Parts: sequence; structure tokens; C-alpha cells
Amino acid sequence: MARILLVEDDPSLARGLAASLKAAGHTVDTAEDGETALMVALDEPYALITLDLGLPDISGLEVLRRLRRDGIKTPILILTARDAIEDRVEGLDLGADDYLLKPFEPSELEARIRALLRRSQGDASPVITIGLLVVDQAHARAAVGDRVLDLRRREWAVLDRLLARVGKVVSKDRLSSEIFGFDEPVGPNAVEVYVARLRRKLGDDGPEIRTIRGLGYMLVGD
Repeated sequence: MARILLVEDDPSLARGLAASLKAAGHTVDTAEDGETALMVALDEPYALITLDLGLPDISGLEVLRRLRRDGIKTPILILTARDAIEDRVEGLDLGADDYLLKPFEPSELEARIRALLRRSQGDASPVITIGLLVVDQAHARAAVGDRVLDLRRREWAVLDRLLARVGKVVSKDRLSSEIFGFDEPVGPNAVEVYVARLRRKLGDDGPEIRTIRGLGYMLVGD
């Protein structure tokens, strides 16, 4: 469950892809042109960027080149109708992490995204185990022992961000910026609310989410 920037100039396609990704639990921001994509990608902490090549102002390849030039290491998945091998080679040489040709099924896009997110977190396996907690990211399933957790989308997002940094402090501001889109209203206590709900569902037999006063939260491993 990640915050994704979807760069696509076709409004109907962008709406459909965003709806599909949100249904899968992700937070999605959209950009319809290259300049907007550059502006938000350089300012917001996205976990992944999907990038169309045929943008109305500057090409997707130029967006990719500038992002990598400016030190943005976010995984980038190119989505394009261009099937020329030269375009694919150039995109990969410029720093793209994967390529998906249009048209494609939403399930394939979601699978590619899950794989890239696991790879970016240094874990090729979709299953993460911490004590009695077992999280299957590929199937959006979490359980503590034999007890399956009924997690809402935001609770999943908080757990996913803490899982990516087990044993390390994640600041409240960073959690907020990674689980909420820039057009979503966020109350001052929103992060605390979702952390509290997640704690209750993990229970006493699940791993501890420790509050580090003045700094943030830490998921304590074994």
C-alpha cells in the first residue's frame, strides 16, 4: 500500500487507473503533463511513479531524464503504447525500472507495482514475518498467529510504511506525506488515529508500535 504518482495525459485512462490502484489500497496523485509531474515528484515522497511517454508538453523520457539527473531514485514504471524496441532501450538506459505496453490488464499493472515496491524495499519476497505477524503483500493479507487482521486502507498504508523501516523511527510528518494525497484533507490527529487503530488490531501478541516522543513511531521487530 503505497503513495503513487500517476503521470498520464488521457483523463479517462488516468481516472480508470487511479480508481483501480486506489481499490488495491494505494494513495494516488495524478499529473497530466510533464512539468506538473516534475514539480510534484521533486517535492513529494512517492513510493513509485508510473510515467506515460506521450505527454503534451515534454516527453516522458525527458521527465525521466530530469528526475534521475536531480537525484530522484523513486522506482519508475513506464506505461506506453510505443512498442519500438529503441524506446524501451532508451527508457531503461535513462533509469526506468520497468516497462508496460498499453493496452494492459489492471491486474498486471498491480503485480508490476507490487514487485517494484518489494524490490525498492530490498525484499523480493511478498511475505514478511515479524514475530507472530505474517504479512502477505501480494494478496493484501495480514495475520497474527491464526488471527487474520481486518485492516482498512489507511491502516494497511501505515503498516506498510512501518514494515519498510522495521526498527527505525518514522516521523509523523513522513507517515502523513506518504499515506495521504496532496488533494486530501488531513486532520491534525489523523496519523495518531490510524496508528491507534492499527495497534488495537495487532493486539498484545503482535509486534509493538512504539511512540518515540517528539520523533515519530517505530515498529519493533524481534
